[in-house]
Amino acid sequence: MAQKKGLGRGLNDLLGTSEASKPSRSRNNQQNSSENTSKEVKTVTKEVVKEVVKEVEQKIKINLIEPNKSQPRKQFDEEALQELSDSIKKYGVLEPLIVTKKGDYYEIIAGERRWRAARMAGIKEVPVVIRDYTNKEIMEISLIENIQREDLNPIEEAEAYESLISEYNLKQEEVAERVSKSRSTITNSLRLLKLCEDVRQMVMYNMISTGHARALIPIEDPKLQYETAAIVYDQKLSVRETEAYVKAILEKKPEKEEKQKPQKDLSVFYSDIENKLKSILGAKIAIKASNNDKGKIEINYYSQDELDRITEMLYSINKEMM
Repeated sequence: MAQKKGLGRGLNDLLGTSEASKPSRSRNNQQNSSENTSKEVKTVTKEVVKEVVKEVEQKIKINLIEPNKSQPRKQFDEEALQELSDSIKKYGVLEPLIVTKKGDYYEIIAGERRWRAARMAGIKEVPVVIRDYTNKEIMEISLIENIQREDLNPIEEAEAYESLISEYNLKQEEVAERVSKSRSTITNSLRLLKLCEDVRQMVMYNMISTGHARALIPIEDPKLQYETAAIVYDQKLSVRETEAYVKAILEKKPEKEEKQKPQKDLSVFYSDIENKLKSILGAKIAIKASNNDKGKIEINYYSQDELDRITEMLYSINKEMM
């Protein structure tokens, strides 16, 4: 007769607890020491099985999952998210999210993009693997995952390195070792944080490359740095041309700077106007004054949607005045 096979048979065989492996009564006295050893093996195996069970994939309601507030990645491509959402509608979430338990909810360690796309697709439950990590480990894992997938823009990557260094007292060498990068790569990345906020935005939106950005770092004046970055973008300067242009700016003679001093006397006045216009339009405003009380007002935007919003607001103001 064929031997019956059960679901637990394989596990029993692995643990050495199947009926066929039990000693006969006639040999009981000879196998006492073996039974004691078997009990020890079972105890150890149970502990191993416990650890394996912890890693088993399970499904959790999506409304019980929240993103990691320390997630290095701040920007998500909406078009790419929609494509992933469409795929999830057809095939489901194929790769589980990695989460950790936080009180009455679960925090994402890896897989926020899949979570966002699943919400867009109207998915109620998603597969997850629950793991226990410290905040430091969560930060490292999130950073490494995003770097490996090339999901971070250069500024987000630099800010993530800075967080590891400042919050967890790591040295640059230690950060480099954890993310499998050279120390020089980490150093060059961190230098981008010397840029003013407006130039950082230009890097984030791929208006200028990191090579252009690093060439702008020696310009310490934020306003001049941004104005130079705008020229680099408008004139499509190469990195070498940018370096030469920055060098020329820094080597300007003091006499030329003296001619500009009368304009600086009105800087407080211009700054006040800039802030008022910024509060009205919700956009970065720059007033560039020249001689003879002339100048120009620049309104900065970083996306087509923002341009449309500002344009509509200006149209509405014009209608109210007519």
